[in-house]
Amino acid sequence: MTAPLSNDLRRRVVLSIEPGFSRRAAAAKFDVPIASAVRWYQRYKRTGSIELDVIGGDRQSHRVEAHAAKVLDWIDEQRDLTLVEIADRLADEGHVFAPATIWRLLDRHNYTVKKRPPMPANRIATM
Repeated sequence: MTAPLSNDLRRRVVLSIEPGFSRRAAAAKFDVPIASAVRWYQRYKRTGSIELDVIGGDRQSHRVEAHAAKVLDWIDEQRDLTLVEIADRLADEGHVFAPATIWRLLDRHNYTVKKRPPMPANRIATM
């Protein structure tokens, strides 16, 4: 993915469209895609800003975080629950999440998913 174009360039394109340049002409003048010039100008008219939106980031974790206390209680009651079992329990309540989403929830709350007991340092040591 390419890096976003600078706010300075966006501002120059929008300010050249304001007095009467067409979007196509402004895009050609500043060597930017026409669609970008159109979107920047639409945003400027709609919001008054040409600033870049936040790129990336988590936009969905609030859904599963709403059930965090319940999930963590289930794990405290039964330490060997699998991610799929947790996802199934939530699905029974009408909340569908992938096991990977459950894993990220547990990771944020510093829960590990290891269930195998620690192994001895060597084969001779007793367990």
